Amino acid sequence: MQRYFDYNYDGAPFDVFGPGHLTALAIIAAIIVFIVWVRRYPGDAAKRRTRFVLAGIILVVESSWHVWNLAIDTWDVQRHLPLHTCSMGIWLSIVMLTTRNYRLYEILYFIGIAGATQALLTPSVGAYGLPHFWPIQSLASHGLLVIALVYMTAIEGLRPTWMSIWRTMLVLNIYMLLITGVNYLIGSNYMYTLRKPATASLLDVLGPWPWYILACEFVAIFLFMILYSPFVALNKRAT
Repeated sequence: MQRYFDYNYDGAPFDVFGPGHLTALAIIAAIIVFIVWVRRYPGDAAKRRTRFVLAGIILVVESSWHVWNLAIDTWDVQRHLPLHTCSMGIWLSIVMLTTRNYRLYEILYFIGIAGATQALLTPSVGAYGLPHFWPIQSLASHGLLVIALVYMTAIEGLRPTWMSIWRTMLVLNIYMLLITGVNYLIGSNYMYTLRKPATASLLDVLGPWPWYILACEFVAIFLFMILYSPFVALNKRAT
């Protein structure tokens, strides 16, 4: 058991779309389908309890990543501050769940689902294969972010608007500029604004630095519009 928490892991590397990966994705998908299609419309008290329980689970799962890195003495400000888009989104989802804050929801709906989905499909866990702690934690945290946003949409009834897309793009670009400044100051690469990640990702097909950053703007708008499309269909059906 200890070897699955070791930093110097000697097991097989992560097998993208291998049996373990597909099983994790299937579990996350099953929970999402249950929320969307088998919902029971609980009362306000039950919904509030569910939000707080979900927030508590996310807090434990995301905190465990930092506890593990502190325990094995690998935590540092260049890699482990919660400044990547998904990391920040995961922590902010706790606030969203406990406060039912709509402004957080409309931003996280796009950033969280788009970013977490990519992280679920191509986990950035290096040579750490399942069932090592790192890939389990990564899949769980990103999966919980998507689940939280689906829950707020399907059960709590929150909805993004057309303007939410452009508010999200504005917030995302301001945040990217701030994080780029942080990267220069402390020698980090949060949001990959200074170079591409070492592991395979969507950025590999978007050109060299800094052009992949510009390409990401168009990819983000495209993905956000896809995420908004179900609400266009629902609005048309309602009229």
